[in-house]
Amino acid sequence: MSSQSQVASTQVTKRQTKPAEVRIDELMNAAQTLFLAKGVEATTISEIIASVGVAKGTFYHYFESKQHIVEALKPRYIDFFIAALDTAVATCDAEDWVSQFKVWISANIQTYLESYAIHDIVFGAHHHERKNNEKNMILEQLLQILNGGQQADIWHLEQPRLTALLIYSGVHGVADEAIANQLQDSTDFSQQIALQYLKMLHHDG
Repeated sequence: MSSQSQVASTQVTKRQTKPAEVRIDELMNAAQTLFLAKGVEATTISEIIASVGVAKGTFYHYFESKQHIVEALKPRYIDFFIAALDTAVATCDAEDWVSQFKVWISANIQTYLESYAIHDIVFGAHHHERKNNEKNMILEQLLQILNGGQQADIWHLEQPRLTALLIYSGVHGVADEAIANQLQDSTDFSQQIALQYLKMLHHDG
């Protein structure tokens, strides 16, 4: 290939655009990093595009505003959280409902403590929505475990969904308390919470 052809080929390569999903991920990653470092209000769109190295028009091709990118980060956070719980529970035997319950509680608390900063960005520091897909998906995980233990005669729950709601609310309550107290190591803390919940289910653990 001649030197002129090589130059032309290089120029074409440089002009090639990345797939939309790649560019969107780059913009979202850059925005998340800046939001965590500076806060949403202090971060500008100019800083986001500068971090990625694209024109402002590219940002507006995918996102209507800075708030739009915050909203786009929400389902990604939910997917991350749900996957973390699924991965943790998958380490247990399929019929070991006690272990699944303890691991689910521990993973829930640990994942929340490790990611609450981005959680508060995408949901707001005082997150309360009556229609909440994240909560519903997590409740379904927990309900599957509770119903499995019920069928295996490990615990006896008159209202499994109500029990799941109480556990869900309590888990996030104790996690917020741990954050407020600046807990450094969540492993032992989360395991102790799991054992307390097992006692509430009338199981010795």
